[in-house]
Amino acid sequence: MHIVVVGLNYRTAPVEVRERFTFADKDMPAALSELKRTKSVLEGVIIATCNRTEIYVVVDRLHMCGYFIRSFIEQWFGVSRQEFTQHLYMYEDDQAIRHLFRVACGLDSMVLGETQILGQVKTSFLQAQSEKATGTWFNMLFKQVITLSKRAHSETAIGESAVSVSYAAVELGKRIFGDFSGKSVLILGAGKMSELTVKHLYASGAEQVLVANRTFARAQELAGKFNGTACTMQEAMAQLKNVDIIISSTGAEGYVLTSSEVAQSMKKRPSRPLFMIDIAVPRDIDPSISELPNVFLYDIDDLEGIVESNLEMRRAEAMKIESMIDHEMAVFANWLQTLGVKPVIRALQEKSSTIYEETMESMFNKLPELNDHQRTVIRRLTKSIVNQMMHDPINRIKEMAGEKQGEQALEMFTQIFALEQQIESAKAVEESNNPPADTMKVSTASKASNQDKALKIAQVSI
Repeated sequence: MHIVVVGLNYRTAPVEVRERFTFADKDMPAALSELKRTKSVLEGVIIATCNRTEIYVVVDRLHMCGYFIRSFIEQWFGVSRQEFTQHLYMYEDDQAIRHLFRVACGLDSMVLGETQILGQVKTSFLQAQSEKATGTWFNMLFKQVITLSKRAHSETAIGESAVSVSYAAVELGKRIFGDFSGKSVLILGAGKMSELTVKHLYASGAEQVLVANRTFARAQELAGKFNGTACTMQEAMAQLKNVDIIISSTGAEGYVLTSSEVAQSMKKRPSRPLFMIDIAVPRDIDPSISELPNVFLYDIDDLEGIVESNLEMRRAEAMKIESMIDHEMAVFANWLQTLGVKPVIRALQEKSSTIYEETMESMFNKLPELNDHQRTVIRRLTKSIVNQMMHDPINRIKEMAGEKQGEQALEMFTQIFALEQQIESAKAVEESNNPPADTMKVSTASKASNQDKALKIAQVSI
């Protein structure tokens, strides 16, 4: 058996392609059902976000997997494979498992360390599980992935610092005001970055938004998004003494705010700080304004410097998470290897139990004079001997199954105790009672790859 992921994301496909290959929530049950019916697929989970669409599967035929999944995508979306194949990536076994860990931890996100993706991975898994599209492997793997992702965010500082200019502005403002409740914002110009910044400020408690723009209609449009007020540039200058935060991005060639204008307004509010964010290039606000008492001025370079510094910190934290992933991958690989030992142990226990019962029955037939108490004592003592004899071999094969040559050890163990018939009989019963996803067995190739393959993320063309 093999674990494979096939998908496209913000690195491999532009948004106009990604938006054509997303699964609507209402369609997900049908999509999972269709995926489960796809040839070679035994388990499946679909993760669909605005930045990625990824199909995780457990398959029994690796060499045809890419073809089968492409066919599924082609039929589901009604799009020729020539239109999307170039955007797809495919990872197998260790690479697929590592990719899933990295996705859930936010290490593969556009914003390094984002936390939202963890909830999306968890929702995708639970939905697949409720649709009975998962089985033994994915039930174990996804639970392990979700648990590690929670630990990664709680035990490292991966998500603590702002890594966008707009969030960096909000973080700076918090150092000045503590919080933004009751604070008023003046926007000079109606640029996208200004809008994004005021959106975060508004979400953090800022309440009054005043928008001034050379095109008054644009000012009205932006003000309407925050229940704010539109005004002319002249009217905005009269409000300098009242506002707490100024965000400027006008596109003007010279300074929109001069030191003398701001100095005059500060005389009317000597005890109130003024937080100014100049996002424009060339700058809108005279940099000498920062020398005025109680004025805190930051330009785009200041904000980008903070963002880069925070990104460096996140990258350092990401390295810690990569080490945590290494450990969890080893745990999962060990679990996969020990998964194959269970049928062997069960066969040995069933065989010994059968021999024991047949022996007891034969002995009691030859010794009919024994009373119930004597029979009970004999049973207890002989059972104890059998259990003690079984104890060490079972523990030893459990240990050996987790080692590199585990497959060979299992085969030798099976031959020594002549368990072939019991294992085949149990397998036949299991396959008749359960769907294929519940009857998986670890292949030699998969186990070897879990131990030996290089773990670097590499894009595989399919």
